[in-house]
Amino acid sequence: MKPVDLSKFRKDITKGLDGISVGFNDPKYWVSTGNFALNYAVSGDFTKGIPLGKVTMFAGQSGSGKSYLASGNLVKNAQDQGYFVVLIDSENALDSDWLTALDVDVSEDKLLKINAAMIDDVAKIISDFMKNFKGTYASTPREERPKVLFIVDSLGMLLTPTDVNQFEAGEMKGDMGRKPKALNALVRNCVNMFGEWDIGLVCTNHSYASQDMFDPDDKITGGQGFIYASSIVLAMRKLKLKEDEDGNKTTTVNGIRSQIKIMKTRYNKPFETVELRIPWDSGLDPYSGLLDMFEAKGLFTKDGNKLKYIALDGTETKKFRKQIDHDLLDMVMMEFPTHMERKEEAQRVKKAAELEAMNAADAENGE
Repeated sequence: MKPVDLSKFRKDITKGLDGISVGFNDPKYWVSTGNFALNYAVSGDFTKGIPLGKVTMFAGQSGSGKSYLASGNLVKNAQDQGYFVVLIDSENALDSDWLTALDVDVSEDKLLKINAAMIDDVAKIISDFMKNFKGTYASTPREERPKVLFIVDSLGMLLTPTDVNQFEAGEMKGDMGRKPKALNALVRNCVNMFGEWDIGLVCTNHSYASQDMFDPDDKITGGQGFIYASSIVLAMRKLKLKEDEDGNKTTTVNGIRSQIKIMKTRYNKPFETVELRIPWDSGLDPYSGLLDMFEAKGLFTKDGNKLKYIALDGTETKKFRKQIDHDLLDMVMMEFPTHMERKEEAQRVKKAAELEAMNAADAENGE
């Protein structure tokens, strides 16, 4: 059978049509969250984290670490990779001293900080940027284009024109549901614009405790439309950290424990949970939560009051939990893919043996 010749159709389909492209836009550039366990839970890789060309949302309670990760770690790591960052602050809360303390470079050639209060303003900022970017770099090879990360902190504080008009008139009746529609339109347009240009958008948003006993997960404000449009959604919950730097229990609160549930991801298994310890004095350890993840995967097993790890070469390591250091965790990360492949192969063999046994039993019973 003669194959269909699509060369002319492929060439003509996008001619004169804005917003249409041919081919796949798989993420090629990623920004680390600053934590190995969270990177893996989101992307399936310990070093990748958040993809450019997509929309990612961090949603959680106040003080759960959203801004720390989005406006702190992601901005710093994007800058370290040579990416330019546009940081849109709707809360008037991101001070230069706070960002500098998180090793963010606030110089104008590395960071554009914009204060915006309205959804329409954010939409215009991004739209105007994309028009200029496309006009400037349309003929530039992908590898040579500048890489840009937008951060909007936060969606929940953005206003609609109705909010502003009512406030100025002294009438606080609410915006009649306009905000969820506006946020939905903002995110959907960004998803369509960013795909082929290696430009990413990370948003923070607020959440509140669920009152539904059958659906206990925290609810994200602003409606469901823009949640569906986002590629990655992380739900964050704040708990008290009552441990010192050596892991000993204390009566005082020394930081937060941020429980992060991966509500949506297209790059790994969703609904995994990572708990990160963020001490106020030292900040987030890149290895935080990693041992818990490896223990949940069965790579570390309890042996008395110690944890045992069996390396790929059969070597056994037994240590108390507090003695497990970064060197050992680095080795486990390196061997992790092979361990997972072996576990999956063992499961396949087990299922095949069980099926064969069932078939044999059926044949013996004459079925």
